[in-house]
Parts: sequence; structure tokens; C-alpha cells
Amino acid sequence: MRLYNTLTRQLEAFEPSDGNTLGLYVCGPTVYDRLHIGNVRPILVFDAFRRYVQAFHGWKAIYVQNITDVDDKLIDRANQIGESVGEVAARFTEAYFDLLRRLDVLLPDHSPKATEHIDEMVDLIKRLVERGAAYAVDGDVYFRIDSQPEYGRLSGRQLDEQEAGSRVEMSSLKENPLDFTLWKAAKPGEPSWPSPWGEGRPGWHTECVVMSRKYLGRRLDIHAGGSDLIFPHHENEIAQAQAAFDEPFFRFWLHNGMLSFQGEKMSKSLGNFAYAQDVVERYGSRTVRYFYLSRHYRKPLDYSEDGLRAAQAAVERIATLVADVDGERIEPAGEQQPLGANAAAFVDRLQALREKYVLAMEDDFNTVGAIGAVQEIVGEVNRFRATAREADRATLPQAIELVLELASPLGILAGGEPETSDASGSTEPQLVELLIELRDTLRERKLFDLADEIRDRLDGLGIAIKDTPQGALWRRVAAERQSNES
Repeated sequence: MRLYNTLTRQLEAFEPSDGNTLGLYVCGPTVYDRLHIGNVRPILVFDAFRRYVQAFHGWKAIYVQNITDVDDKLIDRANQIGESVGEVAARFTEAYFDLLRRLDVLLPDHSPKATEHIDEMVDLIKRLVERGAAYAVDGDVYFRIDSQPEYGRLSGRQLDEQEAGSRVEMSSLKENPLDFTLWKAAKPGEPSWPSPWGEGRPGWHTECVVMSRKYLGRRLDIHAGGSDLIFPHHENEIAQAQAAFDEPFFRFWLHNGMLSFQGEKMSKSLGNFAYAQDVVERYGSRTVRYFYLSRHYRKPLDYSEDGLRAAQAAVERIATLVADVDGERIEPAGEQQPLGANAAAFVDRLQALREKYVLAMEDDFNTVGAIGAVQEIVGEVNRFRATAREADRATLPQAIELVLELASPLGILAGGEPETSDASGSTEPQLVELLIELRDTLRERKLFDLADEIRDRLDGLGIAIKDTPQGALWRRVAAERQSNES
């Protein structure tokens, strides 16, 4: 397996440090609200990664994801709605785990909360102060970035080019404007804990250092999260860990691209977001998973209802095949007939597509290529079913077992779906897929005039078809045309 390591900016061969057990840490939520749909991407990407390496490599994966339950955002939200920080955190932590169950992800092995590890964070900060990598001013403690010559390696930023990033507070008390907060002195009405510097609370960047070392020990194999965390959050984690322990932190850093809406980053502050739970309720976990995994995890992804509907139709195509073949299973009567040449070639094609799937997943976790291989298998099975003689149909259960094996790490056939076929209750996606399959059959039989007529009639209804190596894709364009005409 080769993975793109943000730290080195190159693809590198990967296996667990002990050859068998993988230590995987993924930054978790700040529980001041429900998650929006953009927050779901790392959850699904690294859940699929975890499933894949366990199923296809046999590695045991220890998965740790923290819960930030004390933070400026939590304090602000609590003040807005007149509740305590603990009450807000408890409610949205429960909502978070409910969302994980709805998404049919494997729950983390450890979900440590920041408030349960205050003492360990205080100990880490004391160690940094004693080593000269941090300093206290009026009850606050700051990390001295000048103590780390390699600061900026992960993000590729030079110190003289740095700008204070998300959650970095500017202060005239700092030696360097980019020194970041390790401990915040208590303010009236805010949660606080005792420390050598007085009552206060830890800064955001410290908790992941403590939790990863506590729950993974020496197995610091992969640290993952969204690309928006590279700077300052992950950069600051590395600085603290290396300053405190004089050794490298995680070996591999994996970052998924951001979700955008009409080309703009999706965020609650901009108001261009949808709550993840609402989207999952409308489309189901399978569709949401397919939508995310049909784009390479490192690339940005634009959110759209059309994209979700196309993903839903693609999932239904796979699920329909599995259900149809299962419904056709008949116990063989009498002696099994030998397979013909057509069936033998079919089995060989299936094996080649399985290898194509594995090669894609091994190449920087390319779920796009893997999904393409699954869809090619579906097409092969549908074509084979249409022409196979009865004795050769005995290979169909084997084909479905392959589909299930390859779909399992992706999670695109797991869990429940909404009762209706799409958000409006329409059967349009299935009908479009049916017409596209009919068009494919006509093209195979060289009846191109009829195939073109189907394409043109669909185009007249506002459905555009694009032929790709992985099969025909479709999208609605009626709304775009109306907008252009107006």
C-alpha cells in the first residue's frame, strides 16, 4: 500500500510500525452543534480506510477520535442559549454518536473527551515550560515556536511567512505573534481547572497530543483529518510532541479535501451548509457514502443535490442486481453441468476486476477506481445474465459474493435507506438508470440510431448523459438551462 504523506509531500509505502496493528488517530468534533455535511467527509473516508485494511490486509486497527467538549465555541453557544457548557456538550456529543450510527460507521475504539484529560494536559504543558519550549504570562501559557526549527514543515510555511490561523489568538503578551496558547487563564463564568499557573483551561492544540500518546502508545502510525487542520492545528501538535519528547510524532499524515458549495468552502459561519443528519435522513447512509467515496479523498468535492441523486441511482443499480440474483437462486437438480467457455471467461473477467479494485485501493486509497471496478462488475453480471445458458448461471452467486466483498469496505450496501427512492419520493433515478441500461444494450447490438434516440429524448427532458470508461453518468440540466435562458 502507498499513501500520500502530507509531511513529506510524496507517496510512500505504508504498513503498521509493528507489521500488524495500525494506530489511527482522526481529529473529532467540537460538540457545540450538530455536524454539517462537510464534517462527515473524514468520518466516512477513514472509516472506509479502516475497514479496507482490516479486511484486505488483516491488520488490526486501533481507531482513536477525540471529543472537544470545552472550547470558545462551546462557551459562546452555551451563553447564547442559556445553558451550561456541560449541558451543551453532552447533548451534541449524543447527537454525534447518533449520527455515526446512522452513517453505519464502525465506532472508534476510543473516544476520549478533553475534559477527562485535563490533568494529563497540565502535565504536558509543565514539561514544555520546564524544557523552555513554553512560557507563562499572567496566567496564560504560550508555546514558543522559535524553539522548533522545523516548525512549518507539515504546512510548508516559512516562519517569516506565517499568519495566525484558525483559533490562534493574537496577544501583546506573546514573545512572537505566532506563539500559540497552551493554557488560558480563567474568565468569569467560564469552566476552569486548577494548574500551576492558576485556574484556567487548556488550549485546543494540546488535547490530541495527550490523547494519541495515551491510547496508541508507540503505535503512532497515521494521524488524519481535514486539510483545514494542517495549519495551525496539526502543525502545533507536532511542535508540542517533538519539543516534549525529542522524537518524531506520527509517521504518516493524511488529509482529506474540503467540501464546497457552488465553489465556496462550506461552513456554518457562511451559512452555506446542510446538517448531516438531515441529508442522511433524506438519502440514506449508502448514498452519502457513495457520494463522498466517488471522489478521491484528497481532492475538494462540491456538494449538490444532483450529485447525491446520481449517487443514489448508482447505489440502487448495485443493490438491485444483488437482490435480483439472490431472488433467482435455485438449488441445482442432479449432477452439476460443466461450465462453458463463456462462463469461464466471465469468471476470469471478474477476477481481473477484483485485482483492479485492489490496485486502486492500494494506490493512495483510490476509492474512485475501486467504485469504478465494482460498477464494471455490475455491468459484466448484467450482460452475462442476459445471454448465459442455464448451467453457466451457477457462476452468478460467486459474482454477487464478489460484489458484496468489494462493496463492504466502502459501506455502499450497508445499513438502511430512506423509504422513498429519493428525497421527493420520485422513482426517476431508477427509470433513468433503466433507460441507460437499455441504451447500453442497443449500442452493444450496434443499434446506434435507437440508442441515440434514447439519449436525445432524455436530453429533451433535461437529463444529460456522459459516457465514461466506468459507464454512462447522468445529471439534470433543466435548471441550468432555465437559468441561462432567463
